Amino acid sequence: MSLRGDAISSLAPLLENNRSWSARCAAEDPQYFERLAHQQMPRYLWIGCSDSRVPANEILGLRPGEVFVHRNVGNLVVHSDLNCLTVLQYAVEVLKVEHVLVVGHYGCGGVQAVIEQRRTGLAENWLRHLEDVARKHIDRLDGISDVDERAARLCEMNVIEQVSNVCRTTTLRRAWERGQQVEVHGLVYGLRDGLLRPVGGSVNGVSELQEQYTLSLAMLDAGPAV
Repeated sequence: MSLRGDAISSLAPLLENNRSWSARCAAEDPQYFERLAHQQMPRYLWIGCSDSRVPANEILGLRPGEVFVHRNVGNLVVHSDLNCLTVLQYAVEVLKVEHVLVVGHYGCGGVQAVIEQRRTGLAENWLRHLEDVARKHIDRLDGISDVDERAARLCEMNVIEQVSNVCRTTTLRRAWERGQQVEVHGLVYGLRDGLLRPVGGSVNGVSELQEQYTLSLAMLDAGPAV
């Protein structure tokens, strides 16, 4: 068998799954793919982790076309990451999303590596951004003796920091300046129960950012990490 034939054969289960899914969608709504091909109109932008256990559409109970997605290791929003910033700009300025969801998850490998100070090779360069969050909140983390609880708390604090980063981008500032309605929310997903938990309050303007940031951290300090 040719190399191409081997590749197709190895993908056969996935292709069969795809055909079954396509048939189900068409049976439920004969015009579904025709509409989807012409325009996507999502209300939500999901900025989440690359972890394969955290699929945005399924978790939110939404179909393709209903949520725009950007994923990277650690659900980070870095001011020099043109990939993430381009997705954000397109979502806000072109698709006119109404909600930006920054979603972390408990059991995140990147967070765990930072907490355990584990070597990860090339990924260490990217995880430096998570290390910066841990260093910024070292007093809060040092007060937690259990490693898993400390990782859960860093996961929550990282979401709060990334919400702040989203709000400070030129894309969000300009959107709010021109009166566009878009809210930024922080959430953490639980792998053990499949539930999303809000972290802090939502932000819908630059004037609210500092107040919500301070309030979100105060809420974490008041309760144990999940």
